[in-house]
Amino acid sequence: MERLQKFMASCGVASRRKCEELIAEGRVMVNGMTVTEAGRKIQPGKDQVELDGKVVGSVEKRVYVMLNKPVGYVSTANDQFGRPTVLDLVKEVKQRIYPVGRLDYDSQGLILLSNDGDFTYGLTHPQHNVDKTYIAVVAGKPTQQQINRLKKGVLVDGYMTSPAKVQLTQEDRKNTMFRIIIHEGRNRQVRKMFEAIGYTVISLKRAAIGKLEIGSLAPGQWRHLKEQEVNELFKEFNGR
Repeated sequence: MERLQKFMASCGVASRRKCEELIAEGRVMVNGMTVTEAGRKIQPGKDQVELDGKVVGSVEKRVYVMLNKPVGYVSTANDQFGRPTVLDLVKEVKQRIYPVGRLDYDSQGLILLSNDGDFTYGLTHPQHNVDKTYIAVVAGKPTQQQINRLKKGVLVDGYMTSPAKVQLTQEDRKNTMFRIIIHEGRNRQVRKMFEAIGYTVISLKRAAIGKLEIGSLAPGQWRHLKEQEVNELFKEFNGR
């Protein structure tokens, strides 16, 4: 027996959390009956699961892709405003894959895409504390005292951010560049953290997720992850 949302995630439908939402919305049927409780247990291979009338089955091949997302693309499967999405950049991939986490419209850098729900869940759930490394250029020159506030945590949208690793890497007369490592993934978090100390981020790039670095991958380019890279990412959250 297996929980419905876990089965759906293992079939590449979406992350477990997203599958729970789909179930709650009444879009999932088990043996012809609508199910709205995510805790429902099923027998894979015996019970028939449908999403929006389409049978959910096992995915034969797991796909793991890394993409250097350019500015001007949204990191969702669809956009209500008709903006280009990261999926427009990986049309050569035959399997249905989905973004693993988010990277905001105005930012560029490393984003992963996969049809493995457990992989997505492991890398995006806050309890797993997977590091994300960003390169941020801010207008102005924060003081050491302000930088220390970022390291300790700042108030953003009513909550205190977790301690961050912050390193000043370059500066000129107008701007300052920082390397910042966080493990949370809230909406526009790095930008809001700098806003909390009075500074505006003028460019933001995600350079790494865990130990996986974007390397020489140019904006708009993508490649499949190597097996060793996938295994290393699973080790980041002890999922395998």
